[in-house]
Amino acid sequence: MRRRHTLYLALSCTLLALPAASQQGKTPPTNLFIDVATHNMAGMPDMGGMLGGLGGFMARRMGGADTSKPTYPTARHAGLTGQYLDIALHNTLKPGVEAQDLIPSGLNLGKSLTLIPVEPSHSEKGESTPGKVPDIEVKISEYWGCSATVRPGQPKVATFKVKGGNKTVDPRAGMAGMQGIEVQSSGSLSKGLYVPDRDIDLQPGYVYWPNRQYGKQVPSGARLAGDHQITGDGIPASMKFQVQQDADFMPKLMLRSQGELTDAIDLSWPSVSRARGYFITGVHTNMKSQSSIEMVIWSSADVPGAGSELHAYLSGSQIEKWQKQKVLMSAAATNCTIPKGIFASQGGGQPVPSILMMTAYGPESWITYPPKPADPKQPWNPEWSVRLRAKSTAFSMLGMNFGGGQQMQEDQGDGQQPQQPQKRPGMKGLLKGILGG
Repeated sequence: MRRRHTLYLALSCTLLALPAASQQGKTPPTNLFIDVATHNMAGMPDMGGMLGGLGGFMARRMGGADTSKPTYPTARHAGLTGQYLDIALHNTLKPGVEAQDLIPSGLNLGKSLTLIPVEPSHSEKGESTPGKVPDIEVKISEYWGCSATVRPGQPKVATFKVKGGNKTVDPRAGMAGMQGIEVQSSGSLSKGLYVPDRDIDLQPGYVYWPNRQYGKQVPSGARLAGDHQITGDGIPASMKFQVQQDADFMPKLMLRSQGELTDAIDLSWPSVSRARGYFITGVHTNMKSQSSIEMVIWSSADVPGAGSELHAYLSGSQIEKWQKQKVLMSAAATNCTIPKGIFASQGGGQPVPSILMMTAYGPESWITYPPKPADPKQPWNPEWSVRLRAKSTAFSMLGMNFGGGQQMQEDQGDGQQPQQPQKRPGMKGLLKGILGG
C-alpha cells in the first residue's frame, strides 16, 4: 500500500511545472535534463525518415565504428532536417552509473533509452590543432532590424588586419602559441549581448543519451509526451513522471524568403505552435581574394549586439526581458524584411551563399518530487527534478535554388566539401577569437 501511495504522489506531482527560479531553494540529489529540438534545413529531407541513409553515410565518413550513431549533444545545434533529443542525468547518489529511461511508445525508440557516460571529443573540449596563419584582412559590416531600407547609423564597420607571415601557431598553448602574429584593428562593432550558459555539457559524473553505444536517430513524428520512468542503481524509486504535450517536440519552422540579394528580402513563416518568440540572424561572406574577406552580419533585433549566441535555449524570463527590449520578435510575428542590398556582393570576388538561422523559442518547464510546499515554513526535501526545454529552428541559404535537394546531398557526400575548412585551422581559431565566439 505504501509503494502504491508513493507512485501516486510521483505521478500527481508531474502536473506541477515549476519555473527555474523556484528550484533554487534546494537542489535534489538526482536531476534529469531533457532538450528537444525540431530543425528544418531548406532543401534537405527529414533525417528521421532516412534513419541512417545520408546521415549515416556522412557520419561514417568521419571514421571509426558506430560513428553513424548520434552522440550527445544533438539538439543544441541541430544540422539536418529532423527531430533531436538530448537527455543528461546527474545522480549524486551514484554518479556516472548507467541508467534507463523507460519511454512511451509514441517516441518510437523502443521500450527504453540507455544513458551512459560520454567522453568529450577534441572539438567539444575546445581544443584546436596547430596551423599556419597567412596575412589576411577581414572587414565586417554589422546591420540589424527588420526594415526594407538600411536604418540611420548603420552599418557599424570594423576591419582586422592579421599579419601571420604563414607562421605555424598552436592555439593550445594560449598566447605563447600565437607569438609572431600581429593583429591590427580599426572601427568597432556593437558589444554583444550576454547569453547565460545553461546547457549541460559533457562532464564526469553524468550519463547521457544519445551515445555511441546506444544512440539512435529520432524518427519522424516521434512524440516525447507520455509516461517516463528513470531506473538504475541509486536512482530514487519514485522517479516516475509524465511529460505533458507542452514540452513535446515543436512543429517545423517553415521559413520562406522572397527577393534577390540586391533587393529587400522578405522573410515569412507560419506561426509555430507553442513558440514564445522568434529571432533571425544572417551572414554573408565575400572572398575578394585569398588575403581579403568581407563579411556582413545582420539580426532581426531592433537593437545592435544580438548575435548567433541567442539561438540557444532561453528561459521564459530571458525571453520576456529581451522582447521588452526589442531584441526578440513576439510570438505573434510572422514576417521580417532584410534591408535592401546588404547581402549583395560589392567589388567582385567570390561570394559565399548568404546563410540564415532562425529560432522559435519554446517553453521551459520543471518537474520536482515532491513539489515545493506553498508554506515556506514547511520542510522540503526534494528527491529529484526534471528540466524540459523545447525549440524549433530553421536554416536557409539565400540566393540558392533548393528545388533539387538531391544535388545538395551529392555535394556533401562527394568527398571534397568536408575537407575545405581544414586548410586553415589556425586562421579559423584566430578569427573566432577576434569575433569573440
